[in-house]
Amino acid sequence: MADPVRVTVWNEFRHEKRNPEIAAIYPDGIHGAIAGPLAKHDDLEVRTATLDEPEHGLTDEVLAATDVLTWWGHTAHGEVDDVIVERLRKRVWEGMGLVVLHSGHLSKIFSSLMGTSCWLKWREADERERIWVVDPSHPIAAGLGEYFEIPQCEMYGEHFDIPPPDELVFISWFQGGEVFRSGCTFRRGNGKIFYFRPGHETLPIYHQAEVQHVIANAVRWCAQPRGVYPGYGNYLPREELEGYTGPDFSGHPDDVAARG
Repeated sequence: MADPVRVTVWNEFRHEKRNPEIAAIYPDGIHGAIAGPLAKHDDLEVRTATLDEPEHGLTDEVLAATDVLTWWGHTAHGEVDDVIVERLRKRVWEGMGLVVLHSGHLSKIFSSLMGTSCWLKWREADERERIWVVDPSHPIAAGLGEYFEIPQCEMYGEHFDIPPPDELVFISWFQGGEVFRSGCTFRRGNGKIFYFRPGHETLPIYHQAEVQHVIANAVRWCAQPRGVYPGYGNYLPREELEGYTGPDFSGHPDDVAARG
């Protein structure tokens, strides 16, 4: 039996502490609402982390034991330490999967990996969203029909300022008339990234079965095996080169990597 996928569910965990109405919808926090359904899958091993923990709960040890990180943030993007962001980015390059949810589009980690503003249109009118599956062959869409609906949501509309996705899995239509690229995959270094739009804090969207199903599929897709992370920098030759002396790597911190 294969080892379980090690998932860390991250949430800034601010709305639920400050707003009783939101706390009533998500009594265990948004991270709890996401982690609970994931933990019911035998092939997933789930832990949570939040903003106000030391190092935001994302220590080197935690990230070394994380195959896929899910990210939810909204009001406190600026409070995420740049040192932690750089740590996360390096782990994605090395092969950690990243599932970015809803307002995480403006998180430091997502925008730094995209290289764009990641801005969009938005509206809070509790309108209906229809999420169309536009790539039914994709593993993230497995087990879904042609579409599913969210009865009430916050609207996100185009233009969504992201790079062209590697794959577009879902497109959303909203009752007010807008459309949105709501399920996008990207690859950065050895890491796989999936952006999934649904999940406003004042609505029970993470309790909806289809949304939970997509997140579980996305976690598995982001964790799929990939090649060894390559070495970079000044490398000694693999084969003997007559007359080549090369640099002296002795005592250099990257000595092992530099020698391949």
